[in-house]
Amino acid sequence: MIQKLRLKYPVPFILPVLKVSASGYYAWLNREVSTRAKEEARLEIEIRAAHKRTRGTFGPERLQENLSNHGVKVGVSRIRRIRKKLGIRCKQKKRFKVTTDSKHKLPVADNILNQHFEATAPNQVWVSDITYIPTSEGWLYLSGHKDIFSGKIVGYAMSDRMKKELVSRSLFKAVASRRPDNTLIHHSDRGSQYCAHEYRRLLDQLGIVASMSRKGNCYDNAPMESFWGTLKNELVYHRHYRTRQEAIDDITEYIEVFYNHQRTQARLGFLSPATYEKQFYEKRAAA
Repeated sequence: MIQKLRLKYPVPFILPVLKVSASGYYAWLNREVSTRAKEEARLEIEIRAAHKRTRGTFGPERLQENLSNHGVKVGVSRIRRIRKKLGIRCKQKKRFKVTTDSKHKLPVADNILNQHFEATAPNQVWVSDITYIPTSEGWLYLSGHKDIFSGKIVGYAMSDRMKKELVSRSLFKAVASRRPDNTLIHHSDRGSQYCAHEYRRLLDQLGIVASMSRKGNCYDNAPMESFWGTLKNELVYHRHYRTRQEAIDDITEYIEVFYNHQRTQARLGFLSPATYEKQFYEKRAAA
């Protein structure tokens, strides 16, 4: 019997060493995969796909919501365990610098918001700021306007120079797309671009009330600083831009496609800014 096994099956040579019988070994070899093992394998595939779909930016909680939206029900603890098993991590955060130039003698607006970053509807409060992006051609400067209600980036502009025209272009884009009324508050730091007479006159002409942070207090404009951190942690720090145009194209796609329409936020009930605003207007119309 043993001779026949040796001739036909090479494996049993090692079975006595492992203290496993030949019958036990072949029973194990032919046994079907358990239901839990199959589910685990499926979840690994789904979690990998969700991680890629969300551009490696979602933690376990937001990943759970994304999976649920795609018909996959799984607990946060299990997601954490599988992510650890697969070596999946969110993109790492890095520090970023502020570019504010407040050493000027231009008039400064009062700090109306005073860190009360709340709104009950779109176009009540916008925050704005400027940051910079490194490229092989030199710095690319980016100005943005963000709606506090949904977190949506409603206007932005990019240029190789950090001049006052940059923030005006961003504002014009926001106003053209949103059409705010004269109750809108515009909050920024006290950088020279925002304090410039031309920009302040523009705000007055549009019926927009100006509000500005205290000197050197980044928390007074925390929502906009938060967006810069998100943009850089999730995109810019993982790229090497050869040209400014390459950076412009990448950042435009990130804002227009991913951030505004796909990237969910816990404070919005795990909705994207665009979806959150859409539901707001639908509820108001139905009331």
